[in-house]
Amino acid sequence: MKWRAIVVATALAGVAFGSVLAADSGTHDARIALMKKIGGATGALGAIAKGDKPYDAAIVKASLTTIAETVKAFPDQFNPDSDKTDAEVNPKIWDNLDDFKAKAAKLSTDAETALAQLPADQAGVGATLKTLGGSCGACHQAYRIKKD
Repeated sequence: MKWRAIVVATALAGVAFGSVLAADSGTHDARIALMKKIGGATGALGAIAKGDKPYDAAIVKASLTTIAETVKAFPDQFNPDSDKTDAEVNPKIWDNLDDFKAKAAKLSTDAETALAQLPADQAGVGATLKTLGGSCGACHQAYRIKKD
């Protein structure tokens, strides 16, 4: 029960935090904060899929909502006025901004589809994560700078 309260509170806090980030758009810290939100939501789903945490529809719904909403805002972090000197950002993003935005939209759509047909058990969460992971991976393969 404590885990559920933490995830739901985190999702709600994320909505409020998102409005703060709007003023801090395009900075290294804003980008990292959004990716951490997505990572936290994915981690909560992963814990259910692995059986480390019991299935909880509220956590699944909150996590998918966080992913869908956060990834919609993520491409805005790469607007023309954003920090293009960030060493952790692949310059290919600005060269292929339409593709980058399309990949983000695909992940958001995948999360929204999962929300509409909420996974009903651990196996369903695992299947959903596989789909979401494919979309995440497509963007990371194309645009994430590989660290040695």
